[in-house]
Amino acid sequence: MHRNLRSFMDTLRREQDLVEITAEVDPYLELAEIHRRVIAEGGPALLFTNVKGSRYPVFSNMFGTLRRVDLAFGPRPEQLMKQAIALTHELVPPTFGKVWGKRDLLLDLVKTGTKKVSASQAPILQAVDAPGRLRELPALTSWHEDGGPFLTLPLVYTEHPKTGDHNLGMYRIQIYDDQTTGVHWQIHKGGGFHYHEAELANEDFPTTVFLGGPPALIASAIAPGPEFLPELLLTSFIMGEKLAVVDDPNGGRYPLIAEAEFAIVGKVPPHKRRLEGPFGDHYGYYSLAHDFPFLNVERVYHRKDAIYPATVVGKPVQEDYYLGDFLQKLFSPAFPMVMSGVRDLWTYAETGFHALAAAVVRESYKREAIANAFRILGEGQLTLTKFLILTDKHVDLGNFRELFETVLERFDPRTDLFVIGNTSIDTLDYTGRRLNHGSKGILLGTGDPIRTLPGEYHGPELPGIDQVAAYCRGCLCVQGASFEQDPELAPRLVQQSAADLRDWPVVFLVDDVSIAAHQSSFLWTTFTRFDPAHDIYAETELIRHHPSYQCPIVIDARMKPGYPQEVETRPDIDELVSKRWTEYFGQTNF
Repeated sequence: MHRNLRSFMDTLRREQDLVEITAEVDPYLELAEIHRRVIAEGGPALLFTNVKGSRYPVFSNMFGTLRRVDLAFGPRPEQLMKQAIALTHELVPPTFGKVWGKRDLLLDLVKTGTKKVSASQAPILQAVDAPGRLRELPALTSWHEDGGPFLTLPLVYTEHPKTGDHNLGMYRIQIYDDQTTGVHWQIHKGGGFHYHEAELANEDFPTTVFLGGPPALIASAIAPGPEFLPELLLTSFIMGEKLAVVDDPNGGRYPLIAEAEFAIVGKVPPHKRRLEGPFGDHYGYYSLAHDFPFLNVERVYHRKDAIYPATVVGKPVQEDYYLGDFLQKLFSPAFPMVMSGVRDLWTYAETGFHALAAAVVRESYKREAIANAFRILGEGQLTLTKFLILTDKHVDLGNFRELFETVLERFDPRTDLFVIGNTSIDTLDYTGRRLNHGSKGILLGTGDPIRTLPGEYHGPELPGIDQVAAYCRGCLCVQGASFEQDPELAPRLVQQSAADLRDWPVVFLVDDVSIAAHQSSFLWTTFTRFDPAHDIYAETELIRHHPSYQCPIVIDARMKPGYPQEVETRPDIDELVSKRWTEYFGQTNF
C-alpha cells in the first residue's frame, strides 16, 4: 500500500475525496471547526494550503470515513491476519507438503520488518532545523480552553533503555516554545514504561516524534496490540513491504522513518515535570492540566515541501472512530490465540474506547466467564477498561442494543455483577475522582435467558423523576434533577422505587433522556459519566464477601462536580466559520 502521505493523497485526489482549501485559515480554533463540520457530514479529506503563520500546508480528516480507511489500507491486512492466525493450526504438525502449500503466505510474512536506506533515499533528511523552530509548525489549538497548540497526530518513538525494544505511541505533544514540548506519557503505556526505566537510571531519555509517513505508521501507533508486538513490524505488516528507515546523520540513537514528513529529535530529562494541558480530548471533555515530562528538542528533520498531518478529537464520532474500527477488525482473529477463552472482543469508540469493552467468551464450564474477564483485564491496553460486559452468545458486539439485551436476559444480579474498587484507570477518565485512580465493573450474561425484558415503562410515577425512555429492552433511562441539585437522587430511587422497577435490570439516571435514541449518544453520555464503585446503587446483601444485588441496578450517569466540562465550539468561531464557508468550499454541498 502507501509508503507515505503523498501516495495516499494522490489516491484521494483520483477518487475525488480530497478538497484543497486555498483561503487563509487560522490554526487557532478556525481550522479545527472546519474539520469538525466536514467530518460530521461525511465529507472529504482536507488540505489547507494557506495556513496563517506557517509555510506548511495541513492535511486533515484523512481517515474520516470508512471508505477512506479502506483506501488507506485495503482489505489485504485483514485477510493476511486471518491467514497468518490460521497457520498456527494448519501447520501443526509441520510437514513439507503443508509448508509448501502455504509458501506464498509465508513469503508475504517474510517481507515484514524494516530496511535501512541511504540518505539520498530518505526524504526526511532533505532539511534540518537546528535548533528547532517548532512555532513555525501549523500546530492546532482545537478548543478554546486548550492550554496551547498541540501536535494531534504525533508518533512518539522510544526504545527501552536496557532491552532496546521499541515503542511507537500516539501521546499528545503540547508546544511550549521553539525547542520545548510537553509529552503526555500515561503511566500505563509503552512510552511511559520506557521513560520510567530511564528515570530509575537517572538518565536523559532520547525521544523522537514523527509526523506523517505511511498511513500504516499512524494506525500502528494507536493499535490495541499486545505490548510485545513491535509497532514498526506492524506497520510493515499493514503496508505489505518492509518499512524504510535511515540512520540519524547527527548521531542520534534512533533510526528515522525515511518517508516521514517531520522528525523532532531530542531528550526528555529525568525527574522533571512541567504543567501540560488542558486539552479537549477524544472522550469529548477537557482533560485537565497536570504535570508531565517535557522534551528538549535538539533538531527537527523535515522534507523540503513538508506537509503537516493533523486530526481533531472531541465528542464522537471523530476520525479515531473509523481508524479504531479498522484496527479492531484487524486484530480480532488474534484474540483467541492470545486469550484462548475469548471468541470476539470490542471496545467502543463512542466511550473513548477504555471506558467500555465487551466480549464473547467461552463458557465450557460454569463461571468460566469470570476467568476470561480477568484474562481480558490483564492484557495490554485492555487493563485500562473501566466496564467490561461478557456473554457466551454469538452476537454482533458493534450493535450495543443487541449485545445489552442478550446480556440482560441472562444477567443474575445476585452473582453476575462485580465491582472492583481501588484500581487504576485511564489517565483521561476523571470519573474516579482522582487522577489515574478509580474502579472497574464486570457484567455477565451467559447461559439461557432467565427473564423476559420489558420494552416500555408502564409503572407508576417515580418520585423525583421527570422523564423516562427505554434505550433497549431491559435498560431504562430516567431524568430528574441534576447531581448538584440532588446528589442523593440515585440511592433514593432505589429506596423508594425498586419494587416498581424490578422488571428493569439496569436503570441509568441521566441528565437528558433524549440520549436514549441513538447508540452513539447513549454510550458517550452514560459510560463516560460514572465510576462503578462510586455511582452504582442497588438493594444489596453481602454473602460470603460477595455483594448480592437485586434489580434494578441504578447507575448514576449524571455530570458531577469535579468532572471536566464538555468541549463546545466558541460562539464567535462558530459564527466566523459559518460566515466564511463559501470562501473555503465555494458552493460545494457535502
